[in-house]
Formats: sequence, C-alpha cells, structure tokens
Amino acid sequence: MRVARELKDGYFVNLGIGIPTLVANYVPKGLEVMLQSENGLLGMGPYPTESELDADLINAGKQTVTTLPGATIFSSAESFAMIRGGHVDLTVLGAFEVDVHGNIASWMIPGKLVKGMGGAMDLVAGADNIIVTMTHASKNNESKLLDRCTLPLTGAGCIKKVLTDLAWLEISDGAFILKERAPGVSVEEIVAKTAGRLIVPDEVPEMTF
Repeated sequence: MRVARELKDGYFVNLGIGIPTLVANYVPKGLEVMLQSENGLLGMGPYPTESELDADLINAGKQTVTTLPGATIFSSAESFAMIRGGHVDLTVLGAFEVDVHGNIASWMIPGKLVKGMGGAMDLVAGADNIIVTMTHASKNNESKLLDRCTLPLTGAGCIKKVLTDLAWLEISDGAFILKERAPGVSVEEIVAKTAGRLIVPDEVPEMTF
C-alpha cells in the first residue's frame, strides 16, 4: 500500500518476485499505470479471484495474475530489451540485504541451491527509480539493513529507497534516513533492528494510506 503511493499516472512499473507483486492489489483508482513482468507481460492487474483464474497467465514468480484492458504478452527477450533500454519508470524489488551505500544483495545465499540470477541484475542496472521491499530483520531477528552487505551483490550503489515491515527509509550520504514508521511501530524498535548507520529526524510520522 505504501509503495502504491509512489506510483504516478502513465508509469511503466516492474514488480519483482515476492512482496513486490502485492503492489498490484493497491494501485489507486483512476491512476493509469502499466505493470510489467519480466517473463513477458505488460498490463498486469491484481491477483485473480477463483472465477478469474487462468493458469496460462502468470508473473515471473509463476503466480497466476489478471490482465487489464490493453495488456500485451511478448517474449522475455523483448521484455528485457524494455528493461535494459531504460523504459521502466519504477522497479520494485525484494532483497535479502541492503546497505548504507545503496548496495543490494537479492539473488543468492552461499550454500543454498539457487536457479540463477534471474532478471534482478538487469533491473537494477536498467532503472534509475528502484524501491526495495523487504522484512526489516530475518527470522533470527538479525537486521537486513547493514553498513555493508555480506551476501553476493546484485547491484552496487543503485538503491535509494527501502520499505520494510517497520519503516520507509531513504539512502543518502552513507546512511539510512528514517522517513516514516509503520503503524504501531516505535522509533526505538526501528533503531534496535537497523544495523547500518541510521539518521533519525526529530519527527518521524506514521505512514498514512
């Protein structure tokens, strides 16, 4: 819901696998945006109801989706030409780690089986406007917002905005800047769960939707 507030009329938006796909359910009424999936779909709608389910319509995460009027389906080669050519206005990605230098690690954890990089490297290289959506800490309560990423990088110096389950943050001058906190979340909790350098303004508003 918070990411949907960043959408602008006429935007072409790529939604990555995982949490980012949920943005499709919260596009404000009256706003015309075209949601893109890297497997070759432009014009995604919200998740389908049982009556709308079509097993042939899937996003990059193999989840079933709907299409909006004007949607088009094409090859992944054309999809990546769109991404690499800089024709996507906003990219929303998940991540394992983000650091204060704008680095992102999102594609592998050493020792665990992975199928490959996917389109993440192309997306961070081809887009200027990227929002990372992720949990603030791991299941072991270890921070994912670090001074320096410990996992293999997907991209370097490319992330400026991060939305977690606790906060909305921007990255600038080697620090996370706390801009908003999630409803019911205290500044103290955010500080405790942020390992990287964090700048906390005097007033940190609660997110509104």
